[in-house]
Amino acid sequence: MAEAKAAFQKWVRKRDEHLPCISCGKFTAEQWDGGHYRKAEIYRGLIFHEWNVHKQCSYCNRYLHGAEVEYRKGLIERIGLDKVELLEQEANQTRQRKWSREELVEVRDEYKQRLKLKQ
Repeated sequence: MAEAKAAFQKWVRKRDEHLPCISCGKFTAEQWDGGHYRKAEIYRGLIFHEWNVHKQCSYCNRYLHGAEVEYRKGLIERIGLDKVELLEQEANQTRQRKWSREELVEVRDEYKQRLKLKQ
């Protein structure tokens, strides 16, 4: 799980490198995270969902606990209200998802490969 998360979140930060923090809109930060709209520890099925994870400053992600209200506003601007509502539905449907070792290896390898292509 840790390797898959690391590869995925690194890819997210690269994908969003020219975008501001999804929550506060700042372009500079001491550290950037791959912040989840629907929290990974609660909504297991969305850990690796590309709509659910965006570059977020560590202040918003860690100290403001994800700044969920502002995150949602930023998410609507980026992907649209329809997709946000679909994501929220999927969050509830996949909340208890369990990831197999094979799936995690696939996620890790896919995002490592995709990151290489972006460089």
